[in-house]
Formats: sequence, C-alpha cells, structure tokens
Amino acid sequence: MVKPSGFLDISVLFAAILSPTGGARAILTLAEQDAIRLWVGPVVLREADEVFRRKAPDLLPLLAALLDRAQVMVAPLASADDQAKAAATVDYAPDAHVLAEALASGADFFITHDEAHFLRNPLIQTLSCRVGSPGDFLTWIRTELANASSAATGHN
Repeated sequence: MVKPSGFLDISVLFAAILSPTGGARAILTLAEQDAIRLWVGPVVLREADEVFRRKAPDLLPLLAALLDRAQVMVAPLASADDQAKAAATVDYAPDAHVLAEALASGADFFITHDEAHFLRNPLIQTLSCRVGSPGDFLTWIRTELANASSAATGHN
C-alpha cells in the first residue's frame, strides 16, 4: 500500500513547533508512527532555518528533532513545468516557488495555514494535489486510512 503523503508549508512547521497539541504536530506524529509520508522543499527548509535563527534560535534543535523523527523527506527541485503551473496559480513569487516544490514532491496534499495565497485561492482547485489546513489534511487522512483498512480486511 502506498502511504498518503503531505507537503509541509513553513507556516505548518511553525505551528508544529509552537503548539505541541495542535494539528500540525499531530501530522508529524502520524509520520513518526509511519502512517503517512511527509515532504518539505529546500526553500521551506532554508526559510525556516533563517527565521528560527533570527527569532528563536533555541527552537532549532526541536525543529530538527521533529523533522528527523517524522522522517520528513526533502522534495526535488521543481521542474520548469511545476514552476509554470505554480506561477499560473499563485501570483506571489515566493509562495509560487514553494507550491512548485510541493508539486515536484508528488505529495497528495499541500498543507498550509496561508489563507491569502492558498486556502482562499480558487485556482488551487486546478492542481493535481489537494490543498488545505492541517485540520483539512487530518480529516482527509482519516478517510484515506479508514478506506485502506477496509480494503485490507475486505470490508466495504
């Protein structure tokens, strides 16, 4: 069985660090338990490193530990096609680059808290992956895991 997968936006990484009981941390825990696969992009990692070094350097070890325990993978560089799709979907260049990395990862779901550029963007629905908040992802993943379990046991 192919595990469901998600791509983490920087906003989700911050939420996971700042709220140990929130949805973003629950997603990392699911990955740590090997129920799902998670991806981040090189741009997301670089931006997270820069922001944490500047604003909360004491939290960098926690970020590294969480990413390691969850076996978060780094997405490949985005292709020209992924970059073009992202740029046609999101008009803010830095977020378009992150979206291109999400597309390059092949993840089923792009997980973000960014309302302005992603969650309220009607063009997002044209993408090959779902886009939503950590809560949206957890709702989706519950259904996916339940369906996989039913299929494995022969129950419909």
